[in-house]
Amino acid sequence: MSNIAVSVTGLSKRYRLGTTHAQDGSLAGALTRGLRRLIGGPSASPQPQDTLWALRDVSFEIKKGEVFGVIGTNGSGKSTLLKILSRVTEPTQGRALIHGRFCGLLEVGTGFHPELTGRDNVFMSGAILGMKRQEIARKFDEIVAFAEVEQFIDTPVKHYSSGMYVRLGFSVLAHMDPDILIVDEVLAVGDVRFQKKCMGKMEDVGQHGRTVILVSHDMPAITRMCSRAILLNKGEIVQAGPAHEVVNHYLHAGHIQPVVEWPDPTQAPGNEVVRLRAVRVLTESGIVTDRFDIRKPIDLEVEFDVVKAGHVFVPVFNLYNEEDVIVFIAHDRDPNWQRTPRPIGRYTSTARIPGNWLAEGMMSVSSLMMTEDPFRLHVHAPRAIGFRVDDSGTGDSARGDFHGRWPGVVRPLLEWRTKYLPG
Repeated sequence: MSNIAVSVTGLSKRYRLGTTHAQDGSLAGALTRGLRRLIGGPSASPQPQDTLWALRDVSFEIKKGEVFGVIGTNGSGKSTLLKILSRVTEPTQGRALIHGRFCGLLEVGTGFHPELTGRDNVFMSGAILGMKRQEIARKFDEIVAFAEVEQFIDTPVKHYSSGMYVRLGFSVLAHMDPDILIVDEVLAVGDVRFQKKCMGKMEDVGQHGRTVILVSHDMPAITRMCSRAILLNKGEIVQAGPAHEVVNHYLHAGHIQPVVEWPDPTQAPGNEVVRLRAVRVLTESGIVTDRFDIRKPIDLEVEFDVVKAGHVFVPVFNLYNEEDVIVFIAHDRDPNWQRTPRPIGRYTSTARIPGNWLAEGMMSVSSLMMTEDPFRLHVHAPRAIGFRVDDSGTGDSARGDFHGRWPGVVRPLLEWRTKYLPG
């Protein structure tokens, strides 16, 4: 028996731009053409002015029980891929084979009618999604409890808040028992607390051996939940492999640079009172580099010009890891300048990160300049510089002799003490 849940081979999807799609054989297409004839418009489509390949020669396989991520910028082809997998649209070329019962969470609230109660909509939406009435009835209490709408379940959903509506819609979808679950940005529903609840539900689905295909702009969710992922760009796969590596490529490809300088003050980030000159990452001996041994200190440096006296400036660094999770925020606490207005001139502030503190992987640094009393953000240079931390695995870092993937935002080498009592 094959261990493959989804097999995609040479998948391509082309859309014609600037046409009325005369080849459309649907009822809607026929009605549209008839309406055009009625009002005197052209009954046939003009020649296509241009074509758009939403997908081009996409191939991959997903194993049964795997949680698989699909990432990319808006317009990269993610939604088109999911529509093909969900049989919403047909590919122009190639094929997609799905082995098992599948459910696509492409739109929360599928089949909901505003005049019907939450109870009626649960049964109707579940039936549209392929659930039997007995199955819906068996899971009804669990669906309602998860959505947290018990008090309003017999109220027409037109009176629901937007949060209640999406919670109930998600809950119906999430409590189906497909072999393959296709999820498109559904984890963005509701408030932050409910988003975490949704993520936990998706993890539970994956842990019970069902296959999950997750599309999301939430990179921590992709790296947390997915074992592998693909990165789409302009309809093509540009990176495939372990999820954390694909996310790292997506966040940092083409953006890793250990120094950025603004020699022209008119082009530098800032305002009428302060402007940046440079942001750098250096070794403890002052050498600019984009790679660091995990055991060595790292210096973050910002050079700036104060062009108007009388302000108490606080340089700030925000450090992000390769999953786009913030590792720390560091405010300049040099006692020589705390609560001290700075005169006009050029300044260089340096923050040292000790060795054996950061985790390995790609890091990016945003540089900010602010005043605290009153608070005002004067400068923000997002993701200005980047660097990589490498763990050589020689045994004298926190990793020791363990050679597997080591998660975590930081990796400190802590002091350990062990007491031993013989016998």
